[in-house]
Amino acid sequence: MNISERLHLYTQLTRLNRPIGILLLLWPTLWGVWIAGAGQPALLIVFIFTLGTVLMRSAGCAINDYADRHIDLHVERTQHRPLTSGKVSERETVWLAVILALLAFALILPLNPLTWLLAFPAVFLAGSYPFTKRFFAIPQAYLGIAFGFGIPMAFAAQLGHVPTVAWVLLLANVFWAIAYDTEYAMVDRNDDIHLGIHSSALFFGKYDVVAVMTCYAATLLLLALAGSMANLGPAYFLGLIVAAGIALHHYQLIKDRSRENCFTAFLHNNWLGAAIFAGIALDYLLR
Repeated sequence: MNISERLHLYTQLTRLNRPIGILLLLWPTLWGVWIAGAGQPALLIVFIFTLGTVLMRSAGCAINDYADRHIDLHVERTQHRPLTSGKVSERETVWLAVILALLAFALILPLNPLTWLLAFPAVFLAGSYPFTKRFFAIPQAYLGIAFGFGIPMAFAAQLGHVPTVAWVLLLANVFWAIAYDTEYAMVDRNDDIHLGIHSSALFFGKYDVVAVMTCYAATLLLLALAGSMANLGPAYFLGLIVAAGIALHHYQLIKDRSRENCFTAFLHNNWLGAAIFAGIALDYLLR
C-alpha cells in the first residue's frame, strides 16, 4: 500500500472526509473565543483553537473506532471503516490518536498555565467518551461536555480565568449535543437495541422527539442567559431567533422518526451553531 492510499485510510479513520463533527465541535469553541475576546480575539488564539479542534476531533474519531472495533462489525453503516475492515491495525489507530492529541497539546504551549491545566480534562473527556455508551444511559450528555470544553479553555486563554458565563455556555452546549446526537441516535436505534448499547434515543423512548425539542429550548434559554451575562445586544438575540427557527424545522424533520430525515436534521445542526456564532460576531461588529 503506497503513502497516498495510507493517507486516504487515515482521512477516513479520522473522518476528515466528513467534517460535520468538526463543525459541531468548532462552533461552540468559537462562541467562547469570540465572547472571551469581546469580539476581537487574538488571531493566534483563533488559529490555535480552530486547528486544535480539528486535531482533537480527529483523535477522538480514531479512539472511537478503536473502542467500537468489535461493535462496528455488526453495524452495516460502520462495518467497512478502515479499522473494522482490517485495512488499518489497532496499533496504528492508537498511535494515530496519540500523535494527534500530542500535536493539539503542542499548539497550546504558547498560552498560559491555566489553559495547559484545562487541556488534561479535555483530553480525558475526548478519550473516554467512546466508552460511555456501555454504561451511561445518556452518553450524549458526556459528549456535550467533551465537545464544549473548548469554551472554558478559550476564556482561560484570553482572560487568565474562567468566568461563570463560560460554564453557562458549556451547559448550553450539553443540551445542544443531547438534541443533535439524539437525532443521530434515532438513525441507529435498531442497531443499538440489538447490540445492547446505551443511547439517548433508547432512554427517551417514545418521548424522543419531545426530549429533542426540550433540549433545543434549554439550549436557547441558556444561551439567552449567557448573552445577557456578556452584555450582548439585539444582533445576538436575532441569531438566537434564527437558531430557534432552525430547531423548529428539525421538528418537522424528526416528528415521523424517518431515519433519513433524522440524519438530515443531525447534519443541519451545523447551521444552528453557525447562526448563533453569526449573532455573536455581528453584535460585536456593530458596536
